[in-house]
Amino acid sequence: MIEIERKFLIISEEFKNDAKKSIRIVQGFLNTDPIRTVRIRIKGEQGFITVKGKSNATGTSRFEWEKEISIPEAEQLLSLCKKGVIEKIRYEIPLGNHTFEVDEFFGENTGLFVAEIELNDENESFLKPNWLGKEITGDSRYYNSQLSKKPYLSW
Repeated sequence: MIEIERKFLIISEEFKNDAKKSIRIVQGFLNTDPIRTVRIRIKGEQGFITVKGKSNATGTSRFEWEKEISIPEAEQLLSLCKKGVIEKIRYEIPLGNHTFEVDEFFGENTGLFVAEIELNDENESFLKPNWLGKEITGDSRYYNSQLSKKPYLSW
């Protein structure tokens, strides 16, 4: 499956007023190679293993495969992950025909907020809320796999 998404920084925490859902996420990486990443995630009460391919030239599209696994399996696999586990809260904010997912990072990435929106087409238009800041689509520094190696607080 091809994932098409755009990413943005956040200029205020005003988005929290419109969030319909929030969930805690802990994730680590078994592989952070630029050609493919293998992520282990615990999202609330669910575990997942995800494989992502290399992004296209604009950074908006890439292959993604995900499978749900049990929490014990996810916990065991997290213990095998590379150093730099990511902890965050994800907020879901519906707007028009789309839903923004805003991640508030903790630990060594405290202070970082990143919004993502999944699209059906790279050129699809969408409503932009007033709390949306600079677009960072394709800036690999903001990929979770890179934040696990070089956290935001070390920039």
